[in-house]
Amino acid sequence: MKTILTFLVISASIFSCKKAEEQKNNNLIFEKTEVKKSDIKITPISHATAVLEFGETVIYIDPTGGAKAFEGFKTPNYIFITDIHGDHMNKKTLNELDLANTTIVTPDAVAKQLQAINAKEIIVINNGESKTINNFSVEAIPMYNLREEALKFHSKGRGNGYVFNIDNERIYFSGDTEDIPEMRNLNNIDKAFVCMNLPYTMTVESAASAVLEFKPKQVYPYHYKGTNGLSDVSKFKKLINNGNNEIEVVQLNWYPNRK
Repeated sequence: MKTILTFLVISASIFSCKKAEEQKNNNLIFEKTEVKKSDIKITPISHATAVLEFGETVIYIDPTGGAKAFEGFKTPNYIFITDIHGDHMNKKTLNELDLANTTIVTPDAVAKQLQAINAKEIIVINNGESKTINNFSVEAIPMYNLREEALKFHSKGRGNGYVFNIDNERIYFSGDTEDIPEMRNLNNIDKAFVCMNLPYTMTVESAASAVLEFKPKQVYPYHYKGTNGLSDVSKFKKLINNGNNEIEVVQLNWYPNRK
């Protein structure tokens, strides 16, 4: 009887440790927010939408999902929009948010469609331009398609990716793009948020190839839902790990409502 009880105790202990390890791994894979020593907090909302917070500054990236998606967040000081498509420029969401004290920063193609939005101001920044805004600066990086069959989705010069220079960190949001030369030529990127979804942007292989070339310290797969569901971000991570194990792949939960 004693032997049986000992076996049951050991089995329960192993099961408990296994469940704890599984929970630990799940928390690591889908961390809701990410904070570094620089106190830059980045929260994924969904797909291409994120919130950046540092000091007293709050930035919404491509806000979608209506005002409800931003419950619990402070009113943004700035909104950055990458492109004209609805998963980036969402007028319904912009109209629901209180933007009386918010500056919207966009490429010209987006600004032309936001004239009726009641924001503090709209600043236009186009490919290749840089601007210093209060306590940070930003660089507008081209985003466009390369494949012949995808040229209709994103033409060169229309939309922006962005590199934010905040507290000595360089944070890149790719927007909708393929593995273009301008991405491959990026330098000194600390965090890279890189898209990968077909048919609109690029494959996980192309995304990994570009990341391995510009070598960010950390890469965050985002914007990875396409017409056939979610891209294989596990494969992306494996390609990065096999190609350069010094690049950390961080998987945030961009699709929290997906079952």
